[in-house]
Amino acid sequence: MTDIKAFLDEWVEKINTPAYIEKDPVQFPLRFSKPEDVEVASFLTATITWGNRRMILNSAEKMFAKMGESPFDYILSKGYENLQTDNIHRTFFEHDLRYMCKGMNAYYTSTGKSLEHVFAESETLWDGITEFRRLMAVGNNGQLSKHVSNPQAKSACKRLHLALRWLVRNDGIVDTGLWDKISPSKLSIPLDVHVGRISRELGLLTRNQNDRAAVESLTALLSGFCPEDPVKYDFALFGIGESGVNLNSL
Repeated sequence: MTDIKAFLDEWVEKINTPAYIEKDPVQFPLRFSKPEDVEVASFLTATITWGNRRMILNSAEKMFAKMGESPFDYILSKGYENLQTDNIHRTFFEHDLRYMCKGMNAYYTSTGKSLEHVFAESETLWDGITEFRRLMAVGNNGQLSKHVSNPQAKSACKRLHLALRWLVRNDGIVDTGLWDKISPSKLSIPLDVHVGRISRELGLLTRNQNDRAAVESLTALLSGFCPEDPVKYDFALFGIGESGVNLNSL
């Protein structure tokens, strides 16, 4: 494992650079300067971050074009009420965007607080995701959405963990570091198909399913490599997968 840690650390240094931003969805929250906009953009962008990266970027451009210069102001002014039925990204349509906006509108207008409080005041970030899911439903007459993952159903919650990574990690390179009430040590790896595959090939993960148990197992192991910032290895696992490097030669 010492050799694997050194290998991953090299890849973190190689991938976690400003050049990464222009080809990654993290560029969308980084386009904004107002904290409220960064927060909203992080959750909305992460919600459609699955599938082909180029398609994700095109879909995010389309989504934010509908929201004007300030996503937060768009939500508070209920601009989403004008959304119709257009497709935004794969199975995510304008009515799904309206759902997310209504949920956040209800939260912001009733509390006047950042969503950081939802997660910082929860016992674990998994509990925070559960509460976030509940709050989105509160703003939508109790209706739940398939686009807001459920930790209690053993979901890996990849997209929400990705949003949390963007908002919490604070090394000043790629992630926004907007939130300061949550330590990066508390984050969980955003586990998608590619991160799961590379983790298994490296012997970091033995569980076959990409579910909550797999996230907890992989994150615990990565915490042994870097207790204060285990999720930095998301860059390495992603980069290795993208590069096509032959791991059998290591």
